[in-house]
Amino acid sequence: MTMKNLIFILFIASLGLNLNAQDLKESDVPAAVKAGFSSLYPNITNVKWEMEHGRYEAEFKENSIETSIIFEANGTHLQTEVEIPVSLLPQGVSDYAVKNLAGKKITEGTKITGTGGKITYEAEIGGRDYIFDENGNFLRIDSDSDDMEDSK
Repeated sequence: MTMKNLIFILFIASLGLNLNAQDLKESDVPAAVKAGFSSLYPNITNVKWEMEHGRYEAEFKENSIETSIIFEANGTHLQTEVEIPVSLLPQGVSDYAVKNLAGKKITEGTKITGTGGKITYEAEIGGRDYIFDENGNFLRIDSDSDDMEDSK
């Protein structure tokens, strides 16, 4: 393979990394989604909108805490993600990392509240997002972590 072909392949692959997440102008966000967001956060004005997997995500800071809210196109609220200190993750998360990911540190923590109040946690470990239940039991590796979304 020539260097030119390799560069072309890497370029095409990098384009695919962001196909799942697309930045949107606020004017491209459906009125129902904006209304749903405003009903939850009426005082937040500096919002970054993205389309991800057919859903709308509002990213913003509230009291200096990174938060994102995900909606269906009809304005239905699906989940809220709030960045938390790693120390606030359930003990099972760090136990899992020590046992299964020796030498890797937890660099970020997120509390995810879904519909019906179901809570899960996301821990960034070694550049990948690991998902845990509310008690700290490992559930899965988030497939979206492979698209390097956090490196934007």
